Amino acid sequence: MTVLFPSNLQYKEQRKTYSRRKGLSDFSKEIILFHIKHLYSNCQNTLTMLFYGFLILYHTLVIICSLFFFLQSSFPNLQYLSLAHCRKFTDKGLLYLGTGKGCHKLIYLDLSGCIQISVDGFRNIARGCSGIQDLLINKMPTLTDRCIQALVEKCQQIVSVVFLDSPHLSDTTFKALAECKLVKVSIEGNSEITDLSFKFMSKCCPYISHIHMVDCQKITDAGLEMISPLKHILVLNVADCIRISDGGVRPFVQGPSGTKLRELNLTNCVRVTDASVTEIARRCHELTYLNLRYCENVTDAGIEALGNMSSLISIDLSGTSISDMGLKALGRHGKIKELSISECKNISDTGIQEFCKGTKYLEHCYVSYCPQLTDEAVKTMARHCHRLTSVSIAGCPKMTDTCIQYLAAACHYLHFLDVSGCIHLTDKALKYLWKGCKQLQILKMLYCRNITKQAVSKYTAKLEKQEHNDADPPSWLGYDQDGSILTFTRKHTSEPE
Repeated sequence: MTVLFPSNLQYKEQRKTYSRRKGLSDFSKEIILFHIKHLYSNCQNTLTMLFYGFLILYHTLVIICSLFFFLQSSFPNLQYLSLAHCRKFTDKGLLYLGTGKGCHKLIYLDLSGCIQISVDGFRNIARGCSGIQDLLINKMPTLTDRCIQALVEKCQQIVSVVFLDSPHLSDTTFKALAECKLVKVSIEGNSEITDLSFKFMSKCCPYISHIHMVDCQKITDAGLEMISPLKHILVLNVADCIRISDGGVRPFVQGPSGTKLRELNLTNCVRVTDASVTEIARRCHELTYLNLRYCENVTDAGIEALGNMSSLISIDLSGTSISDMGLKALGRHGKIKELSISECKNISDTGIQEFCKGTKYLEHCYVSYCPQLTDEAVKTMARHCHRLTSVSIAGCPKMTDTCIQYLAAACHYLHFLDVSGCIHLTDKALKYLWKGCKQLQILKMLYCRNITKQAVSKYTAKLEKQEHNDADPPSWLGYDQDGSILTFTRKHTSEPE
């Protein structure tokens, strides 16, 4: 059973209803204590409790203490607890979790955004919740190595940790976590962690399967070499670790995990070249997801090797040097479901045509900011790829209403479409979509000068989300209001949601 405490929005609605009859302070106590008593009397077998952001508005100390008192005394079977972004409880509140009969079976804990918790708070958790296995602490700039050390001192069954946007953690954290036999690690935006953390993983975490170390600037090829002997890695994400090159990628995929790897993300690893891509194609027979976004030294020579990978279903080559020849080779086995080649200036209609002819399963196609593409590319896409649900042709100035007519006539499952910067589209395009794409939910039409607000109002009223303006295209798109190429452009790296 899962219990979701009222959100702040729900609380505000209740407060509007009753504030005229009672003081706000009395109302807060009455409403919250009602919910707590309801939990105590009816939900003692609850396994999951989510209090996301619950205590941001509830400022009465009595209420906070009551909540944690009931947690520690009344829920002996509680296994999953989220206190994410609850800011008003203190270390003392967490002390209740370590006493009494409740929460001792806790295996999942989310403390994301709880910046008020100190080392003492983590020590209080450890006293009574030693069985924690999954730990999420995101958006916590106050999180330090000492916090993790205090927790791990008694919580040594942890197998999964997620520390996104926690910049002050260092290798000391992973030295402490080495006692826990980790299986999954996720860290983003950290400039303190070095290759030494990979060394701890290699020595102490033989069964680790997911490594997500994104935007960790001190990670180098040496770190990848250290984890290359590990045998069970299925997911490796080292996006934005800009010091990684062929010297780290090749030894890793040549190791025992290379043949088992399912997902590999090398986004913005600008030193990676065709040598790594060729080795990936040769070794990684189970790979289904590959991201080489902005690996600008990857060319057709490497991409052609990927054409022989029958396991590959999702690939991102945005910002690489791929041309029509590489795209043709990539479509050889015909099983790719997701393709992103945004900002690939060398791609033309011919490449899209050759790729789509052999591809029946394509569901997501992002070809934004490919200035050579015309209606013919979309025509081929619509003719051969009827399963398309998500398409972006943003920043393709040669597109006209005709391409939308093709899409609307053949791609009836389309949910997402971005035509921002397609300056020649008119109200007719919206009419085609309105008639043919009944499942469309999100439509982006920024910098579409010839689409009127009246048409947007008429044809997009039932969409979940739409974005439109009739402004001239900004200079970073690389062309003016007539589609003429500008001599100076600035690289744009946005991607559709």
